Amino acid sequence: MPLTPREQELLDLIRESPMSTPAELARRLGTTRSAVNVHVSSLLRKGALLGRGYMLPAAPEKGVVVVGGANMDFKSRTAERAIPATSNIGHSSQSAGGVGRNIAENLARLGVSVQLIAAVGRDPLGQSLLSQTEAAGVGVRGVLEVEQGPTGTYNAVLDENGELLIAVADMRVTDELTPAVLESKRALLGAAAWIVADGNLPANTLHALLERYSGSARVVYEPVSVPKAAHLEKALRSGHAPYMVTPNVAELAALVGRDLPDTPAALRGAAEELHAQGVEVVWVRRGKQGSLLSTPQAVHELSAAPAAVVDVTGAGDAMLATFLAALLSGQSLAEAARWGHAAAALTVESQWTVLPELSLELVKEKALGLRR
Repeated sequence: MPLTPREQELLDLIRESPMSTPAELARRLGTTRSAVNVHVSSLLRKGALLGRGYMLPAAPEKGVVVVGGANMDFKSRTAERAIPATSNIGHSSQSAGGVGRNIAENLARLGVSVQLIAAVGRDPLGQSLLSQTEAAGVGVRGVLEVEQGPTGTYNAVLDENGELLIAVADMRVTDELTPAVLESKRALLGAAAWIVADGNLPANTLHALLERYSGSARVVYEPVSVPKAAHLEKALRSGHAPYMVTPNVAELAALVGRDLPDTPAALRGAAEELHAQGVEVVWVRRGKQGSLLSTPQAVHELSAAPAAVVDVTGAGDAMLATFLAALLSGQSLAEAARWGHAAAALTVESQWTVLPELSLELVKEKALGLRR
């Protein structure tokens, strides 16, 4: 049986402090001891607690928590070659999006237990976004609903080949994910084996996240864009590095503070600078040239999977999610990256930002086909 929001809140407090008395729990919830006892009785009936001593069921295998952007995507694609400064014939679509949210949905479709921490407006777009995300299998109890301010939007224009021409992202609502909000989500974050943080997070929130959780979980940082890549600078300067960063070439250049040619030697040199600051894995996406995966011990150059492009939106999100799902299934770093490339190819060959039929079996089949 599903838990009510209040029951879930109480259960999170019990997980965090299992020796708490009913009075202490009532104080932290802002309610009465009798109300706590009613909720405890309900939790016992639903199997979320095993006894009056607040015995918890055996903890499930630790999963992934994604912290970052959630928004509604509006995409328009021209029917023919785009002509600037005039109206172009084409078609439009609307779907749930956002880098963090997309990664979370991909993970859920790949069978990974995943929770999303994001911010949406308390408006029709936000409600639609939450319902679509939850229906895909993503846990949304960490999502903050903001009274003031609209749900984020991403407006993209694609050419007749599905390549991005221009996009405008309004992600101001993500600024509501403050360090204090993350502190209120500590039960979720503290139980994670992996935490994915995207560049939409404010710099101080990213710093707080790394400062508190980089020692207990493997944190992956996806920069999202060149300007947002700079959000990692403060954390690196203070010695709080993520386990892994996943930039493209331009974002990597921003992370090391200089222009970079897209050559393996230059990318490896930049990656080594990040390794020296504590980043264990640097996975540089190079578009049609594939990617470069670097650790302090080794470097791998991987080819992009060939694909008949329909829509490039969401390819990087699928790539990262599949990489993590492959690692969780026991694959090596290099093999997980190959699976990521296979998932990216499957995604760009579809009209969907997140492929509805995505599965590890489908990805493995695609990856095996690339080896033949």
